[in-house]
Amino acid sequence: MESLGIIKVESVHWYVRDMARTRRFYTELMDFAEIGESSPELTVRGRQHSVVFKANDVQLICSAPVGEGGRAWRWLQKHPEGVGTVNFLVKDVEKTWALLEARGGTIIDDALQRFTDDKGGRLAFFSITTPFGNTTFRFLQRDGYEALYPGFSAHPSPRGGHNRFGFGKIDHITSNFRTLQPMVLWLKHVLGFEEFWNIQFHTEEEIEQGNQHGTGLKSQVMWDPHSTVKFANNEPSRPRFKQSQINVFVEDQRGEGIQHLALLVKDIVPAVREMRKTNGLDFLGTPAAYYDYLPERLVKSGIKRIDESLDELRALQILIDGHKEHQYLLQIFMKENGHLMKDREAGPFFYEIIERKGDKGFGGGNFKALFESIERAQAAARAS
Repeated sequence: MESLGIIKVESVHWYVRDMARTRRFYTELMDFAEIGESSPELTVRGRQHSVVFKANDVQLICSAPVGEGGRAWRWLQKHPEGVGTVNFLVKDVEKTWALLEARGGTIIDDALQRFTDDKGGRLAFFSITTPFGNTTFRFLQRDGYEALYPGFSAHPSPRGGHNRFGFGKIDHITSNFRTLQPMVLWLKHVLGFEEFWNIQFHTEEEIEQGNQHGTGLKSQVMWDPHSTVKFANNEPSRPRFKQSQINVFVEDQRGEGIQHLALLVKDIVPAVREMRKTNGLDFLGTPAAYYDYLPERLVKSGIKRIDESLDELRALQILIDGHKEHQYLLQIFMKENGHLMKDREAGPFFYEIIERKGDKGFGGGNFKALFESIERAQAAARAS
């Protein structure tokens, strides 16, 4: 199928309740720089105040309602804080429009939105609806357009953080659904994505013996091979479908949607070491048995050599997975925003930190450990 011409995920747009809290989280805790915000005119017109945060090629737009009636206000009437739009930079936005329209994509705009800056740079974009709950996708083409976005003002110099953790770019986007196939078929037949990876498992090995603990999932990763943009998609599976942490996310989110963004780093060990020193950042725990069994699992997986100390990985609770002699990945998952901000309405979204050392997979050997950790965290939250 012909490519949509996606270059990359340019930015991710959030809807938040408290901009002061959001500013503190990104600039002080996550060490992002604040690079601009909506002009007073755009804030009044859109009924929301928007701020842009950036760390290398990770760009986040956060909008908080100003009064009633704006997009952020409407989102927050239905959902906790979450991702409302994913913005894709494309080569030829007119071609992208034509391809999506021909494939049955639901375009929101009556025509391409076109803008010109004071230096003659051009920007054109349009948006579509998606099966990601109320999240939309926007496709943008830039031809020398230097402004952040129409109506945004760049700060004279970045404010706040300096990316001391070394975030590079968004590695992949993960979403949760009660039913997976509609999303997979939409990504395939409308966006032209291809299957990249899949897995299914249950967190309790002895379900056939009538054990009432643990839940399962099916996960399928779809990608655009031209840009390498990847979406990982999960659904619950029987038994204990309703207790699955996938289903719990959908209930807490009050709809299907984006569960986490994976942020790529060059060196995860010092990044996580420094993040653990930052008051207000916290990670999902990993069972000690994971590290007790790790040397044997590395041998079985075919990994014969790693650069990191197993003792340090255990101390920092970093996960490792791979399938070749010296090719693997390292990853760790932060606790959800609702926990970090001590407010359930901050949402069930969380961040993954990942380093790839030649492995292009998704940590299949780590999935079970991750989901067991999430289930323990959810059980603790219910008990508190």
